[in-house]
Amino acid sequence: MSDLGRLSCALYFEDCSVGTSWRSAGRTILESDLSTFINFAWFHEDLFTNLHERSANAIAGRPVPLAMVFAMSEGLILPSIDGTGLAFLNLDLDAKAPTFVGDTIYVHCEVIEARLTSKGDRGIVRTQNTVKNAKGEIVLIYRPQRLMKLRSKE
Repeated sequence: MSDLGRLSCALYFEDCSVGTSWRSAGRTILESDLSTFINFAWFHEDLFTNLHERSANAIAGRPVPLAMVFAMSEGLILPSIDGTGLAFLNLDLDAKAPTFVGDTIYVHCEVIEARLTSKGDRGIVRTQNTVKNAKGEIVLIYRPQRLMKLRSKE
């Protein structure tokens, strides 16, 4: 098992043995992020758009959509697959706690599956991506499966 620390460069399939882990930079979620996302994705639900009538909401405060947390998490880990990730194949996703405007999120990735494809010219990698806020609380765990490049043999 190898902890690569905070990663800012792309990994190839060969770098992704089971147990290898790394973490992303952090990202604070701003009110403008929420506004942009809900307008772009049409998440015009009172929970996200109505600051006056909040008593009927199951979540107090200023929560953000899980889809937004997932999208931002993928953006945070992009440096680890930039240019080496070939395809997003599958996803398991578990929401653990709400995320709010003002929270800073970090992603910890750990390789839980790695195998060559039947052609042998690329690999399939599944990671467990644990998203935590600055308090260390887990807000999301997701397990993407990706097709990854091998290093060039040249």
